[in-house]
Amino acid sequence: MTDIVDELKWRGLIALSTDEDALRKAFADGPVTFYCGFDPTAPSLHLGNLVQILTMRRIQEAGNRPLALVGGATGLIGDPKPTAERTLNAPEVVAGWVERLRAQIEPLLHFDGPNAAVMVNNLDWTQGLSAIEFLRDIGKHFRVNKMIAKEAVSRRLNSDAGISYTEFSYQILQGMDFLELYRRHGCTLQTGGSDQWGNLTSGTDLIHRVEPDAVVHALGTPLITKADGTKFGKTESGTVWLDPEMTTPYAFYQFWVNADDRDVSKFLRIFSFRSREEIEELERQTQERPQARAAQRALAEELTTLVHGAEQTAAVIAASRALFGQGELAELDERTLAAALSEVPHVQVTEPAPVVDLFAEVGLVASKSAARRTVKEGGAYVNNVKVTAEDAVPSAEDLIHGRWLVLRRGKKNLAAVEVTGA
Repeated sequence: MTDIVDELKWRGLIALSTDEDALRKAFADGPVTFYCGFDPTAPSLHLGNLVQILTMRRIQEAGNRPLALVGGATGLIGDPKPTAERTLNAPEVVAGWVERLRAQIEPLLHFDGPNAAVMVNNLDWTQGLSAIEFLRDIGKHFRVNKMIAKEAVSRRLNSDAGISYTEFSYQILQGMDFLELYRRHGCTLQTGGSDQWGNLTSGTDLIHRVEPDAVVHALGTPLITKADGTKFGKTESGTVWLDPEMTTPYAFYQFWVNADDRDVSKFLRIFSFRSREEIEELERQTQERPQARAAQRALAEELTTLVHGAEQTAAVIAASRALFGQGELAELDERTLAAALSEVPHVQVTEPAPVVDLFAEVGLVASKSAARRTVKEGGAYVNNVKVTAEDAVPSAEDLIHGRWLVLRRGKKNLAAVEVTGA
């Protein structure tokens, strides 16, 4: 096994470390018990969280023990946002989200074997703690001048929004998490995003004050950016979530397939569990034949399988092929087809209309006359069947699952029509 620090560095996963040489030695002497926290501030994790989970998995597979913390307590507070106060969610809502997040994390780590992962919840050690105990036992170890120097706090202090004591105290709660896990599980490493560095070091500082002889570490992964300047994990339709009801497996798969050639090498190293040799071969293929998108397709298949399972992945790949004439549209299950068609231009009509009208209405062509030209030139398809007559009108029998028509102009321009019948 390659040294895990070297492996993480090769994959571009180390932005900050309290002491890289000391951490390397701790791993060599291992095993190391480490943790990463996930706050239930939404009903699903997203791709940014996936970076952390898969980093945990890499460290675990190098022979170390992960603690996955879903913050039933910190989720009730929320760490400081850059511009405004967080909306505080009801305790019962947060409790429900805790369970949803746990269910998303569990399949991605190993919960058996000598280094079995453990799920933990910081509500277990905070819900019985009185305010006086919290201030006397924990608060006394924090210095306000250091707390306000943390980037997330200072940014808010200098803004019109300011910051509430609630959000200001978040770093104390996160610091207490590390101390509790150190005491309960022998945890000596916390990982997280580099934007959380102030909160990560709150934990190491607290442990050093309370347990002066303790040797503990923090490791921050870099924020991932896209070459075009847009935020990683965002699409035109919003955040890419791990929950299939919030981001369909088809849309999840397409996010990776559509990755910019300038980004795909970085994404492979961060997200893929392929070997260095396999990744370097895919990088070479991207340089030599970018139009084949071999790296993007390999990454899309691997991650969709990891998050949504092999069966869903096979379904979305079949849908992707069928939409472009390389498979039978009628063989796709209705849910997968609907998810795929939601990602292309689409309109609703009450009954089938002439093909030229539909092509113009959905925006595949600029006008009905342009649609007639497309038919005449042999570039119009309905359900992957070439349209040969300018006056063609689809019948009810043509509707896939009784509701869909898939329109295509040429090889790549897709659209959909949903016939509602009312």
